[in-house]
Amino acid sequence: MNENTAKSRIFIGIGALACMIGVATGAFGAHALENTISAERMVTWGKAVDYLFVHALGMMLVGVLGNIKPAKCLQVSGWLMLAGIVLFSGSLFTLVLSGKTWLGMITPIGGVSFLTAWLVLAICYLRPVRSTR
Repeated sequence: MNENTAKSRIFIGIGALACMIGVATGAFGAHALENTISAERMVTWGKAVDYLFVHALGMMLVGVLGNIKPAKCLQVSGWLMLAGIVLFSGSLFTLVLSGKTWLGMITPIGGVSFLTAWLVLAICYLRPVRSTR
């Protein structure tokens, strides 16, 4: 296995684990939290689950693209997606469970990580391809 394949496998594997966590947190919210927290907090929980899923799938996409044509920008995008999952979804999950509203100050940092990840991915594929002649 070459170095690029190993890096791609990391993003696919972490993305798959994050999808599993998305299923678990979604089920936990639907079954354990539904009658114990406010409707507003349930919406927050759902948003955290949704963003976790989207970016877990994004990490898997980055891994697949890295197998097709490796590029450093793919790695940057993948790590930014992981940072966004931890900061955005993680802060919202913790806020809902703990009631510590100051955690909401961390959430936008995760959002910026998500935005930057997608921007890096776009630039990676929209920039002109250099000729190898």
